[in-house]
Amino acid sequence: MKTYKNIDSYLKDVPKEFLPKVKEMRALANALITKGEESIKYGMPTIELNGKNFIHYASMKSHLGFYPTPSGVMAFEDELKKKGLSYSKGCIRFPYDKPLQTVLIKKIIKFRLAEIKAKIKQTK
Repeated sequence: MKTYKNIDSYLKDVPKEFLPKVKEMRALANALITKGEESIKYGMPTIELNGKNFIHYASMKSHLGFYPTPSGVMAFEDELKKKGLSYSKGCIRFPYDKPLQTVLIKKIIKFRLAEIKAKIKQTK
C-alpha cells in the first residue's frame, strides 16, 4: 500500500477521470463535518472527529468507496437496496458512471454526527 502525507498528495495519484467525484466527496464531507480533521488512515482519505476516525473514502478502480462505519451503512440498508447500490458491512460503493448520491451521503453523515452527539451525552 502506498503511503500519503495528506489528502492533497493522495489526490495526485487519483486517475484524472475519477478526480471530480473524489473531490466532490471531500468537499461534501468537509462542509458537513465542520469540526473534523483530515488525515490519511489505512491509505485512505479520512475525516477524524474528536480524535477518532469518523468516515473514510477512497478511489477504487470501478467506484468511489465510502466508509461511514457499519452503523452508517446498516441504518440506510433499505435505501441502498432501493437505489441498487453495492454495499457491505462498512462500505458503500458509488459507481463512477453515475452521479454521486450527495443527498444520501448527507443523510448518512448527519446520522453519524447525531450518533456521536448521543454517545457524548451518554458519557456526561
